[in-house]
Amino acid sequence: MTTRFTGWHFAALMIAFFGTVAAVNFFMASRAVGSFGGVLVENTYVESQRFNDYLDAAERQNRLGWKAEVGRSGDGRLEVVTQGTPDHISGTAELRRPLGSDETVSLAIVLDEGGRLLSTQRIPEGRWLARITLTDGAREMRIERPVG
Repeated sequence: MTTRFTGWHFAALMIAFFGTVAAVNFFMASRAVGSFGGVLVENTYVESQRFNDYLDAAERQNRLGWKAEVGRSGDGRLEVVTQGTPDHISGTAELRRPLGSDETVSLAIVLDEGGRLLSTQRIPEGRWLARITLTDGAREMRIERPVG
């Protein structure tokens, strides 16, 4: 013997289906809002007006002909391997986590005895996104690279 499918069965089925969809949507929305790290720029209009300045700075940097690769040295410090840079270059680095954390670390980058550019202190373990500024007087190079 089978039971009849009534209007109450249909109503319960629809409420269960749409209730599940709504619950998943609320859960995903709360996770998205809770994981947002904040505002990227305070005023997007002002930043858009500065865009040509950023392009000009990038073009000046490209004309320098400097090349740089970033990694972690054997002793855990930030290492910047360069090509075409002067012998007396120095720099700074700001490390931040790529996702989920507002943790930042500021480092000074100096030439060691072997001619390598190394940070003055060790990098904490984990993945980082390094914003590096190398300077030689008025000339400067800015790069952003991941460090594992």
